[in-house]
Amino acid sequence: MTLIDNSPHTQSDITLGSLLERLKETAAKRLVFEYDGKIVRPGYHVTEVKAGRFSALDCGANPEAWTEIFVQLWDVDGGERTHMPAGKFSAIIRKVSEHVALDGSARLTFEVSDGVRPMQLYCADEPVERDDVLFVRLSPRPASCKPRDRWLAEQAMPSQSSCCGPSNTSKCCA
Repeated sequence: MTLIDNSPHTQSDITLGSLLERLKETAAKRLVFEYDGKIVRPGYHVTEVKAGRFSALDCGANPEAWTEIFVQLWDVDGGERTHMPAGKFSAIIRKVSEHVALDGSARLTFEVSDGVRPMQLYCADEPVERDDVLFVRLSPRPASCKPRDRWLAEQAMPSQSSCCGPSNTSKCCA
């Protein structure tokens, strides 16, 4: 099995709801995850799905709150098994949702381990369909500084409401 395109890409960080919508369209296709430059083995197992609500204070003393869904994948050999169909993965999530409130708009994080290496955190890109397979590339979830991220986002998008912009006569630049 070949890997997903290894060219540089941007992290899309899809939500659980977005992933499930895509899986619904491709329920019969094999669902294959790729992480750290390798394909998850055909015997991979969804060992846990959990939902969390988090409250925090970032390094700029800004209060933060978000919900996050964690899907734990155990990357193991499965003997004669093949990669699970997308519909089976969806059924696992539906079963969990009968007992745990899952917010479809929540941030989605995958926890992956082969049972030997420590569990690592990944975010998921949009699924890519190829023949009878639906590939999901998992990218390491890096640490970040939320105030810096917000500042960079503001710098990337010229704002009409910038208080010190040349076309604004706001009194905040006195």
